[in-house]
Amino acid sequence: MGGGGFLGGVMPEPEAKSTKAEELKSHRESRISAEIERQPALSRVTGRLFGADSQSRLILARTWALAWPVVLEQALAMIGQVLDMAMLGRLGKEAVTAVGLSMQPFRLIQATFMGLSVGTTALVARATGAGNREEAGQVAGQSLIVALIFGLVISTVGMANADWVITFMKAEEPVRIVGGEYVRMMMPGMLLFFVFTIATGALRGAGDTRTPMVINVSLNAIKVVCNYLLIFGNLGFPKMGVAGAGIATTVSRSLGGIAILVALSRKNSKLPVHWKTVFSRFDLRLFGRILNIGVPAMAERVLTSSGQIAYARQVAGLGTEAYAAHSLALNVESFSYMPGMGFATSATALVGQRLGAKDPEGAEKSAMIAMKMGLLTMGTMGVLFFLFPAQFLSIFTNDAGVIARGVPLVRIVAFTQIPEALGFVIPGALRGAGDTRIAMYVTVAGVWVMRLGLTYVLMNFFNVGLTAAWFAMFADWVLRSSMYWVRLRRGKWKEIKV
Repeated sequence: MGGGGFLGGVMPEPEAKSTKAEELKSHRESRISAEIERQPALSRVTGRLFGADSQSRLILARTWALAWPVVLEQALAMIGQVLDMAMLGRLGKEAVTAVGLSMQPFRLIQATFMGLSVGTTALVARATGAGNREEAGQVAGQSLIVALIFGLVISTVGMANADWVITFMKAEEPVRIVGGEYVRMMMPGMLLFFVFTIATGALRGAGDTRTPMVINVSLNAIKVVCNYLLIFGNLGFPKMGVAGAGIATTVSRSLGGIAILVALSRKNSKLPVHWKTVFSRFDLRLFGRILNIGVPAMAERVLTSSGQIAYARQVAGLGTEAYAAHSLALNVESFSYMPGMGFATSATALVGQRLGAKDPEGAEKSAMIAMKMGLLTMGTMGVLFFLFPAQFLSIFTNDAGVIARGVPLVRIVAFTQIPEALGFVIPGALRGAGDTRIAMYVTVAGVWVMRLGLTYVLMNFFNVGLTAAWFAMFADWVLRSSMYWVRLRRGKWKEIKV
């Protein structure tokens, strides 16, 4: 089945050999669509929400087929993160704060690199939609070479400056000691972490969300086991505390990078990378196309992550218990990221593939259906956050003081879910089209002006305290989602050449 097949042959595409995997995918999509038609009640609901025509039903089936592995992957990753934070939480609030603060600067570094990932995903999706698997593999391969070099530099520099990182984040003295140990132990894993990030993005752009799911699920299981052994010193292993959590991170990330490279090297991969061709012919023109999309995306991610660092430093100034409540409330919020990321990933892949197949209307319909699915699922999570905030927080800690301070934060998160869903899925669709410049302006307005400015004013002039940061976060998401919605409806993204 060609890239346009699931839209009922809207645009003819180049002939390609049908593989067994593609036939199974087509069969699954047809089965989902037929199941909807066989159930009148389900058909009425999906018709009202997503459109009753056959094209809409097939897009709905395709969106779900791409999204559910990401949702499951994120759900299982969340379970791993819950167990991770629960183990660290048993070491005390200093351990939770140390890990939370340590990760902020590396999110900035990761953001710098994520521009390359966005450009890679968008071009792989376009090439896949146009039926050009060779170009898709070349895009992925060239980006992976750069990722390996980047990972080598960052892991080396990070290990040498571990203590400075945690000091920069304004950590109190007990937190600085354990935070420095954590950074030193987790930095070697950064060598292949960027390789893994690029490879998973490329596979998802090609429409393969299952391979990253299988690998990620396996790695999370390995990390949980390593945490259990090394944090507490079980089964004869040394008791290493927070440093053990850092080693577990390095082990899982390194294995992940190796596994994903093996998957891309297989001939039956949905995105086969021919390494001999990649190393013998580095195409600067092709890499320039990746950067044309990736540099604005990089700038947006850097603006977002640096803004989050400034935001975290504002909260850290309120003390260790306040930051621990803040950090755990963010962990609770990440439960809703699972469906949001799944449907954003679907939107990126489907919009890119549809535009590659010269079908802009199908691209717009794909974006709208993914957005509605994101609103439905994240809105449901919002209801649960509002009704059961203490229960969610108690998953991570048994500290009554931290839970009490976190409850109002989680209730604010409940109201953030609708604008956050729009702020997740719409940019995913725009990235698939290669429209990454708008995100820079949206981030400046939302994160730097609204979130940071409002947090500063409420904390320093009105003495609101910790909840100030979360009211400001809500206002940020409302502003950003509104700006993204206007951009989507104007439709200029359908005309972008990559």
